Amino acid sequence: MGKGGQNYGKSENLGAKSESKGENYAPWSKDLGECEEKYQVRLDRGLSSADVEERRLSYGFNELEKHEGTSIFRLVLDQFNDTLVRILLVAAVISFVLAWYDGEEGGEMEITAFVEPLVIFLILIVNAIVGVWQENNAEKALEALKEIQSEHANVLREGRKISIPAKELVPGDIVELRVGDKVPADMRVMRLISSTLRVEQGSLTGESEAVSKTTKAVSEDVDIQGKKCMVFAGTTIVNGNCICLVAQTGMNTEIGNVHSQIHEASQSEEDTPLKKKLNEFGEALTAIIGVICALVWLINVKYFLSWEFVDGWPRNFKFSFEKCTYYFEIAVALAVAAIPEGLPAVITTCLALGTRKMAAKNALVRKLPSVETLGCTTVICSDKTGTLTTNQMAVAKLVAMGSKANALRSFDVEGTTYNPLDGNIQNWPVGDLDLNLQMIAKIAAVCNDADVEKSEHHHVANGMPTEAALKVLVEKMGLPSGLPSGASSGYDGVLKCSHLWNRIEQRIATLEFDRERKSMGVIARSSSGKRSLLVKGAVENLLERSSFVQLLDGSIVELDQKLKETILGSLCEMSSSALRVLGFAYKEELTDFDTYNGNEDHPAHERLLNPADYSSIESNLIFAGLAGLRDPPRKEVPQAIEDCKTAGIRVMVITGDNKNTAEAICREIGVFGRHEDISSRSLTGKEFMNLLGHEKATHLKQGGGLLFSRAEPRHKQEIVRLLKESGEVVAMTGDGVNDAPALKLADIGIAMGIAGTEVSAIQIIILN
Repeated sequence: MGKGGQNYGKSENLGAKSESKGENYAPWSKDLGECEEKYQVRLDRGLSSADVEERRLSYGFNELEKHEGTSIFRLVLDQFNDTLVRILLVAAVISFVLAWYDGEEGGEMEITAFVEPLVIFLILIVNAIVGVWQENNAEKALEALKEIQSEHANVLREGRKISIPAKELVPGDIVELRVGDKVPADMRVMRLISSTLRVEQGSLTGESEAVSKTTKAVSEDVDIQGKKCMVFAGTTIVNGNCICLVAQTGMNTEIGNVHSQIHEASQSEEDTPLKKKLNEFGEALTAIIGVICALVWLINVKYFLSWEFVDGWPRNFKFSFEKCTYYFEIAVALAVAAIPEGLPAVITTCLALGTRKMAAKNALVRKLPSVETLGCTTVICSDKTGTLTTNQMAVAKLVAMGSKANALRSFDVEGTTYNPLDGNIQNWPVGDLDLNLQMIAKIAAVCNDADVEKSEHHHVANGMPTEAALKVLVEKMGLPSGLPSGASSGYDGVLKCSHLWNRIEQRIATLEFDRERKSMGVIARSSSGKRSLLVKGAVENLLERSSFVQLLDGSIVELDQKLKETILGSLCEMSSSALRVLGFAYKEELTDFDTYNGNEDHPAHERLLNPADYSSIESNLIFAGLAGLRDPPRKEVPQAIEDCKTAGIRVMVITGDNKNTAEAICREIGVFGRHEDISSRSLTGKEFMNLLGHEKATHLKQGGGLLFSRAEPRHKQEIVRLLKESGEVVAMTGDGVNDAPALKLADIGIAMGIAGTEVSAIQIIILN
């Protein structure tokens, strides 16, 4: 191993972004054996100490680069980087020198002579103090990126499992990840310990759902969302357990790439429209005042510069320095009088009052001129997930079985958050819950690993967002009468109904979700001792394993082809509205598990240890209903879109989510019409980047809204750059790590607050 590690030098490129180091190696496109060979490591052994030291010399520590922040001295100097301010500064200095000179000439200093320059100095000092105060804590985005990195990692080295600081990881390390772990580096998934692995990576990629990961290689040229066998630094494991191989560390990770883009954008800051106008005004004023002052001084030149003429020729030259300075003072006084020295102070005061009003609406402004720039905006580029939407899954529609075999009942569910009190279920039956709705509520509550907690500002999901949304649905459905009283005593959480269902139906075994059968099941024991199997999952898969259907009154009928087509028709309708649909089914005849209590020595326990048996256990199911979930738009967004259109501001949506979901949301919030043809106005990030230069410009100049889906951070940055080059004043809104570079580059970067990730929210709300 140590010898083999010698071939692993800095000249080799082990990742897609390190092209400057050599060949372009993409671990996501290689099988497991190739990855082990390339990184000179064995999965069951890990790296040796010699390998680690050698690779650390080549790649350094697994941490992001540190950039020195702007010094206070630099911030102070920047406040005087304004034509009008510099004119005032020069005028104040000249006035002060002349007042001092006059005092020395007259033998007595008069305080009144210094009032004018001192007032100008005071105005400039106050202006500088306010500006420095506004900007002193501005450059926090890069520090926030470091905060979302993992602190520790469980790594295999020389055959031993140890816990080390995450910054000590090197390419080739073997790391174990569990539920709740924050991924410490970009890693190739080598082995799944659990039957499934899901990762919440929306803050990096913009996806609205947790993503399932696999060990299977994918195409080399896929976008970041398509790298199903990779986990990325800063994302979180929400389900499963796996063994991974570190492929990229530090600045070579995806989050390191975002870090570099933010830093690059910060180096190319441009003047705001207000500053440009003030500079133009200052330059014009300087020219006009300069000409007028020179004329005034030249008109009076005869009073301090003259010649005596003898025989028509100038003989004796006379010059009066006292009169020269006197008329120079008059010219300077005229210049000072013409300069609106109160303008910077008035502008600063007005903008400061504007920031105060915005602060009252929970918007923190980083730079004062941004208030004015916001009013000049011509294009708003908005992220979708977490910005236009809540980034919280919610059930939008519930479909239950009717009183007859081919009759379905459909209920629209209100609410966009994890707060059970946010909205109701429309057309909900009055009175007690029927047996079919009770079964749906039971499955949604018990076949579920999520929880919801109330934080200071809002309700937060712990676990899979889709499962948390189902538990919120259970709360909105309520409880049937006749349940044991006091079953929820001692529980003071948010999910009282779900807690009660779990007390009545105690889970004794779990059939974990996997990609093959696309479902999750639990074996529950009721208070009467009866065992039942509760299952939720993809509707098509459940229907294939179902033989019966439960009707409204609890009666069971056979699932025939006509009834199956009716259910699939409802599924198709919800899917076309970009809803993620889950079905509910159950089984009460569990012969093998009639006496099972979770004991490992029970004969049926062996079947639970083999995921290949799960499909047979989940057979002959009774189908109960289905629910459609989505990441819903924020309530205020449609009106905001309409206001932008009225103001002549174009809205473009740039998201990392998939195309169909993004298009459905854009139609719902008013970016596109309900039935509008958007084939020429909806592109993926890759499709846009493949256009020629003039084609990109033409596409961006289209009137109306535009949509860019599956967009990576560099795609967002490129779109903002092209818009600025075409003369647009661009505002960018977002809430994720993937939005940070574009937020920084835009004329106005608007980071979402409480629900946003810290990297963008630390810039709350107006950046530039």
